[in-house]
Amino acid sequence: MTQGNPQRRWDVVVLGAGAAGLMCAAEAGKRGRSVLLLDHAERAGKKILISGGGRCNFTNLHCTPANFLSENPHFAKSALARYTPKDFVALVEMHRIPYHHKTLGQLFCDGSAQAIVTMLEAECRDAGVETRLRSAVERVERDADGFTVYTASGAVETRTVVVATGGLSIPKMGATGIGYDIARGFGLGIVEPRAALVPLTLPEPVLEHWAAISGVSAEVTATIVPAAKRRVAPPVFREKLLFTHRGVSGPAVLQASSYRAPGDLLRLDLAPGKNVFGPLLQPGARRDEPTTSALLRAHVSQRLSDRWLQANAPPDWKNRSLEQMEATLHAWTLPIAGDEGFSKAEVTRGGVSTADLDSATLQAKSVPGLAFIGEVVDVTGHLGGHNFQWAWASAFAAAQAL
Repeated sequence: MTQGNPQRRWDVVVLGAGAAGLMCAAEAGKRGRSVLLLDHAERAGKKILISGGGRCNFTNLHCTPANFLSENPHFAKSALARYTPKDFVALVEMHRIPYHHKTLGQLFCDGSAQAIVTMLEAECRDAGVETRLRSAVERVERDADGFTVYTASGAVETRTVVVATGGLSIPKMGATGIGYDIARGFGLGIVEPRAALVPLTLPEPVLEHWAAISGVSAEVTATIVPAAKRRVAPPVFREKLLFTHRGVSGPAVLQASSYRAPGDLLRLDLAPGKNVFGPLLQPGARRDEPTTSALLRAHVSQRLSDRWLQANAPPDWKNRSLEQMEATLHAWTLPIAGDEGFSKAEVTRGGVSTADLDSATLQAKSVPGLAFIGEVVDVTGHLGGHNFQWAWASAFAAAQAL
């Protein structure tokens, strides 16, 4: 923790020392602003440390506005255009942090995610930022000269405030709804927060059948089938599916989960681009359970093949039945009971309404000098480094206006 500054009034107070908060504090400090960074936790960047399996998937080379969900799909465009993945990669390289490309544009540290936290802390320190940890924020009030931030250890006066307190995901890491409370206190709207990038649960008796292969995975395409008509159809994701003791998970399901609403179904293609049972339709082909099972096992594991055929075996060996089984394999639907909640969600969907924020400055339209960045805003990225890129980009954009 940076040593205390005797001054009582600041140019900028940043609430939250996560990815967005650290980045914004450093960038504001580089602009010559006096900056105080506050967080209730005992250390900075706790969520960064557990990301990417402890290696921090710090950005995605293919990040575009299309990789984000929001009530206003255009809101993120300005910030994302002004601070790109290449900009953050340049920062990582300047600090000589070894990294690698995994798949689908995802960049990870070769070593521990601690390297990213150390880098951001160094950026803050070099920019003259004061960091106060174990300083829980209670409320923020506005006055004629700016704002007063009330914490458990006293009040702080500042010209501007940046709220980077994150969402509700992973409460054991210290997640709270203080950012939403601050927004509501200033009359800003909140899009209902809900778990995103989260494992889905299956209802009984469906779960009873599939829980038996918990731990089995397969490469699939996954998408949500909406119960009600939507203006834009949910996207299709091609990644891994993982069966769990409560339902389904894996990257494909986590991606699809962000688009789920009550009553929706999950649709899976267990053999994308393959004609699995086509050989059964050939003249003289054997049509029986062993042959069918062998064909499916060429594309998925034996345990998954056996379970799937138990639930989807054809009623007879006629062409129509075999064609229907093929169609079902590529458009297999599962009912969704719910999800595993914020405790297992990687991010929070929803948050401070973008209708009340300026997309260029991230400041509240009705409260100049009060900005919201990162996960607390109703901008949610796909899996694979996109949420970190939104943190960096929104933080940078906000800092340029402070």
